[in-house]
Amino acid sequence: MSIERLTLHQIFSPAFPTGGFAYSHGLETLVATGRVTSAGDAQDWLSTWLAHGAGWTDAVIFAHAARGDAPAPLDELAIALAGSAERRRETALQGAAFAATMRHVWGLDLPDLAYPVAAGRAVHLLGLDPGQALEAALLSACSNFTGAAIRLVPLGQAQGQGILAALTPLCADRAAAALCATLDDLGGFAPAIDIASARHETLPVRLFRS
Repeated sequence: MSIERLTLHQIFSPAFPTGGFAYSHGLETLVATGRVTSAGDAQDWLSTWLAHGAGWTDAVIFAHAARGDAPAPLDELAIALAGSAERRRETALQGAAFAATMRHVWGLDLPDLAYPVAAGRAVHLLGLDPGQALEAALLSACSNFTGAAIRLVPLGQAQGQGILAALTPLCADRAAAALCATLDDLGGFAPAIDIASARHETLPVRLFRS
């Protein structure tokens, strides 16, 4: 395996210090209200997130950043597409943490940006393969949210790995589609996820930051 592939594994590992483990993207709301109660429900939620929710929009923005598009307009767009205060904080804080580590370890000229812009821009600056990077980034996000589902539903570790195995082809499919997409292709329809994210801050007990 090449150094470039290993670098991708490192920067898109769930262990990379972005704080991704602290966010559920509204999944905690759906568990608390009885909408997600099983591994199948969690897999359906993640599939929707990937195909029709922020997983798709972030993938398109990531792809443009990885190709070298100007980061500032993409950052404004990514923040604007985050539909709740917690979602904006989620993408901004994870992006800032990602950028800080990339500056410290790799010496990149990478300002604090929304996560998909910071991650895509880092891929561009390091000369890494955008397609492989986007696949790794989507699977990493799914790993973080699956970890949230394991704690919240709760699920067993084997069930969590089953979810990830089932979602791997969809991660590859969405990455390939995003690489061919224009910004005009942005958009989706995942109202239950968006509403759950907006309502998360009103939960009386919260384990996650979104």
